[in-house]
Amino acid sequence: MIREVALRGVEDADLDTVFEFMRDPESVWMAAFTAEDPGDREAFDAHMRRVRSNPEVINLVILGDGRVVGSIARFVVDGDTEITYWVDRAVWGQGVAGRAVALLLELVPERPVHARVAADNAASARVLTRAGFQVVGTEVSYAAARGTEIEETVLLLS
Repeated sequence: MIREVALRGVEDADLDTVFEFMRDPESVWMAAFTAEDPGDREAFDAHMRRVRSNPEVINLVILGDGRVVGSIARFVVDGDTEITYWVDRAVWGQGVAGRAVALLLELVPERPVHARVAADNAASARVLTRAGFQVVGTEVSYAAARGTEIEETVLLLS
């Protein structure tokens, strides 16, 4: 059981670990809105270079008891502040995502903050609603991990 959760900037040495988390088949299915090919390391590295060089993005790793157990970010899309996170499936159900979201929200003074989750990802929706987000709508969007359009829940923290 993870006792301590912390956040820190992404370092080069973290990339192999984060890449492995983001290609786990069950995690990819639950996240739904992923890279077209989660196993494409070249595309992952290019994406991470863009994200890490963008001053509008806060990109952090989640540490559980001192080891990398996920990633979390704040970014801006069409003027809207959004958050996203990914937690290693090995620590699901241990409160890591909820604690990481709370820590990120302490670092992000902007409000409102938006989040999105596959409509059938109840655990992630629960993390966000416990953090104070409210469901404000749904959209149908293409989910690369599932190869089809699915319903996405849109949440907002005012």
